[in-house]
Amino acid sequence: MIFRDEYSANERARRIRLLLLDVDGVLTDGTIIYNDEGVETKVFNVKDGLGIRLLKLGDIDVGIATGRTSDALIHRCRNLGITHIFQGLKDKTVILENVCRQAGVEEDEIAFAGDDLLDIAIMKRVGLAVAVADAHPAVVDASHVVCAARGGRGAVREIAEYLLTVQGKWADILKRFTG
Repeated sequence: MIFRDEYSANERARRIRLLLLDVDGVLTDGTIIYNDEGVETKVFNVKDGLGIRLLKLGDIDVGIATGRTSDALIHRCRNLGITHIFQGLKDKTVILENVCRQAGVEEDEIAFAGDDLLDIAIMKRVGLAVAVADAHPAVVDASHVVCAARGGRGAVREIAEYLLTVQGKWADILKRFTG
């Protein structure tokens, strides 16, 4: 992770109870594949998926806020137990009130991970703004933290481990896997 101000970012991260994720360019590498029938396929990283499961073990909820709509995303969210799913958003800030109500959190208890221009407005409203390594420079400028990993290549896992470590939950979660 690269920090603008590590102390400030860590203080913000300690309050996070919900991680909202953009999809294309964050949960995926941004590649969209269409077959001959026009059916869209997305490629998801299994390490990012485990990161989402780890967050849930640490009592940090996860949601989706994306500008596109995709059946493939719905299937992946079902698989990971993600219930806060907002698709087809042109302005991601419009969902904040609903997300806060659904998840029982305040805006400053939300982290948002983004990569492109549509993500900047919501990043400015939440408690912790995270950019993936290959994010647009304006998104990096709007973030508190920048991942070392690129979107769809372990960035979500990196965010998960960061949040769990800062909140003092990582060691207990790691014990579940190491005995």
